[in-house]
Amino acid sequence: MKDSAVLLITCPDQKGLVAAVSGELYRFGANIIHADQHRDHDEGLFFMRVEWTLSDEDGQPFDIQAFSNAFTPIAQNFRMDSQLHVSAVKPRVAIFVSQHLHCLADLLHRHQMGELDCEIPLIISNHTDGEPLARFYGIQFHHIALTAATRPENEAKQIVLLEAAGVELVVLARYMQILSPEFVRRYPYRVINVHHSFLPAFIGARPYHAAYKRGVKLIGATSHYVTEELDDGPIIEQDVARISHRDQVDDLIAKGRDLERMVLSRAVAWHLDRRILRYGNKTVIFD
Repeated sequence: MKDSAVLLITCPDQKGLVAAVSGELYRFGANIIHADQHRDHDEGLFFMRVEWTLSDEDGQPFDIQAFSNAFTPIAQNFRMDSQLHVSAVKPRVAIFVSQHLHCLADLLHRHQMGELDCEIPLIISNHTDGEPLARFYGIQFHHIALTAATRPENEAKQIVLLEAAGVELVVLARYMQILSPEFVRRYPYRVINVHHSFLPAFIGARPYHAAYKRGVKLIGATSHYVTEELDDGPIIEQDVARISHRDQVDDLIAKGRDLERMVLSRAVAWHLDRRILRYGNKTVIFD
């Protein structure tokens, strides 16, 4: 829906939650087009996603600000952590990439086809390989080389670019650099990475080589939110492919590229569609 609003809720599980939310939306005349909920019985937590149109059949607009004001005391009463998003406000996304361009190319193509509802104002890379691709799609490309000695200075340059562009989400499309804790804290759970293994197996560098050496029969890829601990953030999506003793490292890498593209694009799309709720080191992904 291009003219809709989404309400995301996390709170302690208790009676009356669904009635309170749906009742208030009904009071404001909302036409709910999608609603989903989940309970984590072990944690005693309730999660909910509700989407509704911002105009009715007669073209009358939904007063989103009045609803937000009226919903505040309800959220406080039920101890809700709530997020209210309007689809007309497109998130601004920056893509970080190094030399492997398959995920970048996939994201840019999906964006051009309308599958990713966002703005992509810039691409940042520590190599120049992706510049022709960025130019083809009409997106600003910034080459910022990184070394151990220049990392703080050059990360500061990256942050200046992101802030100037109003970036909400950073996507690491095979960006082969470790972000500093300071960078991660600036964008909490707003950095999505793709790792070329089925986490938690084979963290760190060269996971396909490690998988080949171990003789696994399945390889995988994982998209996750970035935290200060390497490859340990909340997992958003994973997928696998079967391999055999005939496959060499190059075969694993080739098969893995398709997995990487798929899990990253799904994770980004779900984040943009406001379908993800995070708690602890887990995620709830609504249909």
